[in-house]
Amino acid sequence: MGKLVFYGAISLDGYLAGKNENLDWLLQTQVGDHTSYEEFIETIGTVVMGRITYEEALRLNDNQPLYADQKIVVFSHKHQTVDGQLTIHEDPVNYVQQMKAQEKNDIWLVGGGTLLHPLLEADLIDEWFIQIAPVLLGEGKQLFEPHGLAAQLEFIETRQFGELVELHYRKKA
Repeated sequence: MGKLVFYGAISLDGYLAGKNENLDWLLQTQVGDHTSYEEFIETIGTVVMGRITYEEALRLNDNQPLYADQKIVVFSHKHQTVDGQLTIHEDPVNYVQQMKAQEKNDIWLVGGGTLLHPLLEADLIDEWFIQIAPVLLGEGKQLFEPHGLAAQLEFIETRQFGELVELHYRKKA
């Protein structure tokens, strides 16, 4: 059974992206010689993201294919296929529950907002890797919208990669 894992960077004031999905602040953050990404991505079988996040990631990658060794699932409210990827137009909670039961490897939840919120409220996220960048954005797309889940997490570790500080938490059993 695969775990659903959030892995992503936020500003110090809790934003995943600035105004208009802007990620320049993250690209300008010094991370040093390596990060945890290389070891993290080796554990991932499927990448799950919303349409807007997928399109922004594709743009930042010069429209080159993303995650060649992983299956990609894109959730979209628009009833059309996104860039030839498996595109789901249904409730993400039911779909991800089924996916977790069938997957052998972990599932990476990329991005936040519309997709993260229902998965968080359904208590489906098993682990969190949150990298915090030393920048204040003041506005943009927040990692956490108001939600109804109250949960204690188990602290695993803190790591530093240049200017980024990574917090690793796991859902308590």
